[in-house]
Amino acid sequence: MGNFRKISLITAGLVAAIAGLGALPAFSADAIRIVSPYQTTTLDPMRSAAAGNIETYGQLYSRLLLRNPSTGALEPGLAQSWDISADGLTYTFHLRDALFSDGSPITASDVVFSLERIRGDKQSAYPAPLGAVESMSAADPKTVVVKLKSPFAPFLGNLEIWNMGIVSKADVEKRGPEKAFSTEPVTSGPYAVKEWKPNEMLVLQPNAHYWRQGYPKSDATVELREVASPETRVAMLKSGEADVMRAVQWAQIDDLKTAEKIDMRLEPSTTIYITLLNSKREPFSNMMARQAAAYAIDNKAMAAAITRGYAQPANTTLPGSIDFHDKDYPGIPHDVAKAKQLLAESGMVGREVKILATSGATEQQMALLLQAQWQAIGLKPVIVNVDSGAWWDATGKGDYDAAANWWYNETPDPDLAVRWAVCGSCGSNSYNTFYSNPKVDELVEQGTKEGDPAKRAEIYKEIQRITTEEVAQIPLYYAPNAVAYSKRLEGIKLTPSLQWTLEETTIAK
Repeated sequence: MGNFRKISLITAGLVAAIAGLGALPAFSADAIRIVSPYQTTTLDPMRSAAAGNIETYGQLYSRLLLRNPSTGALEPGLAQSWDISADGLTYTFHLRDALFSDGSPITASDVVFSLERIRGDKQSAYPAPLGAVESMSAADPKTVVVKLKSPFAPFLGNLEIWNMGIVSKADVEKRGPEKAFSTEPVTSGPYAVKEWKPNEMLVLQPNAHYWRQGYPKSDATVELREVASPETRVAMLKSGEADVMRAVQWAQIDDLKTAEKIDMRLEPSTTIYITLLNSKREPFSNMMARQAAAYAIDNKAMAAAITRGYAQPANTTLPGSIDFHDKDYPGIPHDVAKAKQLLAESGMVGREVKILATSGATEQQMALLLQAQWQAIGLKPVIVNVDSGAWWDATGKGDYDAAANWWYNETPDPDLAVRWAVCGSCGSNSYNTFYSNPKVDELVEQGTKEGDPAKRAEIYKEIQRITTEEVAQIPLYYAPNAVAYSKRLEGIKLTPSLQWTLEETTIAK
């Protein structure tokens, strides 16, 4: 499994975009306007895991399956049906009649081409979801056959992830991948590109050839505008110059809740805020020192202080909203006396702890709170401020002691989450903590191969118990997506998979 590249989810939020209203062109009344700090940096769905790109891909490229935004259930997408062999190793997908935005048919060859790019191209940002695939082939223009190396319970759900969008093989081969995705890509989703001004905005228009009849429900264009300043985004939303504000700051929520024409929402997410501890070097190569650090943290107080009570304290190393999360597990309580005892037993009293922190307000708050609580038990924490590039470089190399951060899971299934966060042999170094427990890695493999949901639940509960007790990471809190909407829009939301339901959206007259 390759590195999961959640990297850009953080860096995208730190890149400066347009901070002033004066730089923005006039708004169109028949457009849906989204302001966000997250950039669209590429239109190639396999090339980047940045938050802004993930949100864009869902509008441009259809996948074999789609997730119902209301129920969360997997439903037919470009594949109108599928068969699974008795041994669980062969999946046969039957494609519907569908067209690309240039009017050409979407065929099995396009599907195989698109998925093979994700699985094998050196520039693929996230091949891990297809790691169980042995081979893929087009049996005929409407039939795709996928053979797996071993049974893999999350496979169907993985085919709905953001980078699984189907692209035109003929177009990519004719123009080459750089040109094919530079300005006007051939798309298979609800929208096509009308105009792209990198570092400013991406304008989308309904795809006249989209396979879902009657969708998008509105013929409005969509403007995805990059606005770094949260104050500017709020001003635009309140003045009616924007319809949707992504990444509302915790301190802005109460004010927006009282605005008459604004629907301020805390939407479900799979985001977890955690503290990474470097298990590769002292003090945190010592498990008792890691446990001391965990007992020292009052994550209930942290969640209340940082998110003003809008996030839930975390109890395990996995996001609270994914399947098989053990909501009844007590977690590690805040116990200063126990923390001091464990630290003394570990022999690490007085050790310096380098806490890496980027410049974001939340990251700075978390670093300061960690510093205060660890100082209280006898460690010597020092905050090291770095830019996001240096943060990723240092954590990737293991050149740090601790760092507070966040990640999210692409699907409700926990497989990708455990591979990313707590698996020492899955390519991510347990999200750069270098935590490794062969028993956990064995359970991760068992979890993917087990078809019985009840048995899978027990496997993932065991993973959560072991990794929380051994402090693979310190769970802090589960954060919702804070998004504000103009009440003139109906049917729009941001799903936990970071997908906008724009094709379902209408504009009230």
